Amino acid sequence: MVTYTECGSRQRRLEWCLEFKCDACSRGNSAARHGGTRCGTWSCLPPIAFISRQLRPDEQQLILSPYLLSLAPASVMTRGDDEEPVQQDERTALLGPKSVSRTRQAALRRELSGRQVSMIAIAGTIGTGLFLGTGRSLATGGPASILICYSLVGGIVYITLLLLGEIATQYPVAGSFNAYATRFVDDSYGFALSWNYWFNDAVSVASDLTAAQLVVRYWTDWHPWVVPLVFFIFLVTVNGFRVGAYGELEYWLSSLKIVTIVVFILVGTLVNVGVNADHHFIGFENWRIPGAPFVGGFTGFATVFVTASFAYGGTESLGITAGETSNPSKALPRVVKMVFFRIMLFYVVSIFIIGLNVPWDYPHLSDKSITTSPFTLVFQRAGSRGAASTMNAVILSSVLSAGNHALFAGTRVLYSLSVARQAPAIFRTTTSNGVPLSALLATSSISVLCLGTSYVGAGEIWAWLQNIVGVSNQIAWLSIGLASWRFRHAWTLQGRSLDELKFQGARWTWGWGPPFVVFSVSSLIIIQGWSSIVPVFSPLSFVSFYIELPIMLLFYVAWKLRWRRPIVDLASIDLHVDEHEESAEDVLHDATREARISGKWRHAWQAYYLIA
Repeated sequence: MVTYTECGSRQRRLEWCLEFKCDACSRGNSAARHGGTRCGTWSCLPPIAFISRQLRPDEQQLILSPYLLSLAPASVMTRGDDEEPVQQDERTALLGPKSVSRTRQAALRRELSGRQVSMIAIAGTIGTGLFLGTGRSLATGGPASILICYSLVGGIVYITLLLLGEIATQYPVAGSFNAYATRFVDDSYGFALSWNYWFNDAVSVASDLTAAQLVVRYWTDWHPWVVPLVFFIFLVTVNGFRVGAYGELEYWLSSLKIVTIVVFILVGTLVNVGVNADHHFIGFENWRIPGAPFVGGFTGFATVFVTASFAYGGTESLGITAGETSNPSKALPRVVKMVFFRIMLFYVVSIFIIGLNVPWDYPHLSDKSITTSPFTLVFQRAGSRGAASTMNAVILSSVLSAGNHALFAGTRVLYSLSVARQAPAIFRTTTSNGVPLSALLATSSISVLCLGTSYVGAGEIWAWLQNIVGVSNQIAWLSIGLASWRFRHAWTLQGRSLDELKFQGARWTWGWGPPFVVFSVSSLIIIQGWSSIVPVFSPLSFVSFYIELPIMLLFYVAWKLRWRRPIVDLASIDLHVDEHEESAEDVLHDATREARISGKWRHAWQAYYLIA
């Protein structure tokens, strides 16, 4: 029998002891360095610092066995007084085959710093959706449509991120909102959502690599498949290293995007007021040309919603990084709060500048074979071909960044599926650096689809992929709202106080936030496919808008029929499992940060934390 109890001779802060009782010899053992005798089965072990409650037998096996094996491998584990190593079959007998197998699968590592997570959330997912998708939106909807639609979707995304931040801070686990849908809604729904989102991320990588072909054609038509192939090999290589490599690459690529967008806003403002090649004040001229400001009427307006959803896609994946974020109870709330500024500055203001300076009927904004970024066009209007080429190069790097982020997220979703026994066991194996390599290879294999798109028309294929990914993003947001709705209901139903929530930034949405997200996103999903029906029915466009819905339903029904498990009972769900407790390292990190921002060099440190 194994129990967790507080040590009576506690020497250090947060120090707890394992207490064993051998069923064979009936002798007890306080397994701390500072006391107790050695049991006949186990040698003394150092203290554990996170659990102080009685555990069920299955919980004991799940949590204790990896710890024991990590501290007491076969060469250290002993039986009795002869000190002979315990063989592999005896380890299996002691811990159970599943537990021993589980210990061979190294866990994910919390190596993403708050600096990296903040930058990933702010600019990590900025890529083809903003730099190229805005051109398609402008061509199909006009300047007023893109400004209104991107603002509306941005507001929905911000509320959604507040809801996700609330749960992810409380329960920072791998899998993020997919795991929360399983826990608070229904395991069949979580199963369907997770596979849908994994497919979304895999297709997103293909979409980004396809977009690379479009960007390169600004310079040359020479072998457009070479660039996505090189990018593909590079992304798989980077993600095959430890998660810190991904985080550092994403940090610097995201920093470049932020600087570029700030420069674009300044240059775009100057171009609009007359600092351009024609020395002409533009103002709102492009809002008054024929067809503007609402191109295509309601049909064009509705179409922009899905491209806006594609552009904002990936913001919800900050919850996926929760399982590998150090000090998540402090890092995640800071990240969520900065999302609002990202939406306002990087999307709404940029789109307003684009609508002012680029006419909706400009050639190549949305063609079958070539798509020119409106960001590049604004620099062209400034009269500098070199600056336009530099901008295009930055857009190419943003494509790489977005693909890097999508590949990381898809790999972690597949890993969490395997951990939850909803995918083959091979996908939960990790390298010594904590990288789920099998899940990485499976996710990246989907992305090779991009290599054949040049034969169909990269621009057309990219538009279809954009629709599929956009709808999948909307399903993810709807699911976050649904999981939050159920989580909050369980929280109040079990009498937990709102003061116990580790993230207080979403309290002002209590009562209306989750229903707002669920109903508003549902409306977007329904109306955005209007252009595929009116004025002429387009089968391929219709399928790209709505194919995700029957696939989700099929996965849900299949899993429900297989296991026949009921919807989660909110009155009996354990709200304490997986709650994050600050470690000694987290406490030290917080104390260091507070000392810096309140010390002699506080202004410099405050500026550093604000920027970095």
